[in-house]
Amino acid sequence: PVEGPYLLPGFLDLHVHGGGGHEVMAGNEGVEATLRFHLAHGTTGLLATTVTAPLPQLEQALKGVQKTLASPLGEVLLGVHLEGPFLSPQRLGAQPPFPLLPDPEVAGWLLSLAPVRVLTLAPELPGALDLVRFLVAKGVRVQLGHTAATYREALAALEAGASGFTHLYNAMAGLHHREPGVVGLALERGAWAEIIPDGLHVHPAALKLALKSIPGLYFVTDAVAAAGMPEGEYPLGAHRVEKRGEGVWLGESLAGSTLTLDGALRNLVAWGVPLEEAARRLTALPARYLGLSDRGEVAPGKRADLVVLDQELRVQGVFLGGRPQTAGPGHAPPRGNGS
Repeated sequence: PVEGPYLLPGFLDLHVHGGGGHEVMAGNEGVEATLRFHLAHGTTGLLATTVTAPLPQLEQALKGVQKTLASPLGEVLLGVHLEGPFLSPQRLGAQPPFPLLPDPEVAGWLLSLAPVRVLTLAPELPGALDLVRFLVAKGVRVQLGHTAATYREALAALEAGASGFTHLYNAMAGLHHREPGVVGLALERGAWAEIIPDGLHVHPAALKLALKSIPGLYFVTDAVAAAGMPEGEYPLGAHRVEKRGEGVWLGESLAGSTLTLDGALRNLVAWGVPLEEAARRLTALPARYLGLSDRGEVAPGKRADLVVLDQELRVQGVFLGGRPQTAGPGHAPPRGNGS
């Protein structure tokens, strides 16, 4: 194997709620703090991800994202992943209890507030297929998640234009040979899916099965405010969740993760995924999924968003657009002079 240090493209995280004690739902300051925390761990692009909440709170979060886009950290912000509010009441997991039925008018209003790139919905809900078509026509990638859908219901959503699966295996029925469900559909014909490689959400063997089956499998953190923090209570939208060990819990339900993408890379390599493949699924594949041609690879003409890792795959430095940001997670990146 090649010896370190390693120079990789900056990581891209398409599902992140918060970190370092802050969360996206808090608006501009929460979004900026989330970006700063993950940038120090080598993530040079992320989708600020919401949780299901009353519409005024979603409005506050999306307006905060829009404001952050104009700040010095705005270039780290790839847009929004709306996780909800069109989710199954039966499969909320740790999502706060404010699901709505699919509604193109509400969706259109949310899209007007900030650049929504990805939206997670439950395809079995009444009106979901029409909403999928509406969103796809607006360039939003629709993912299936927090769902009680059968295989047939999920297939109808793929045929309507849905393209991905949100935290595969989690908040959906398990694979059964007579009712393959959403998991079975993803493994059979999914082109794209995200998965959380923290070792808690998904067993490494199930992750490797997905790697064999889904060409565009990419890795996300689903990190919440508790990431990078001591044990204790933290916000997750309207909930208070508890960090115990490496996990974040709402009662006995996992409530997001404390993962960072540098930690994800170390986990994957420890489980036997080759470094080059693990890195590609943290960089090039999420860029391709979002249609971003300017990043995700170390190549002429691409953004110089780079992460330097030592032999143990620990972050030694991060470059954003060629500018050094940090000497690793122990050091806060410069704040810049903007709002």
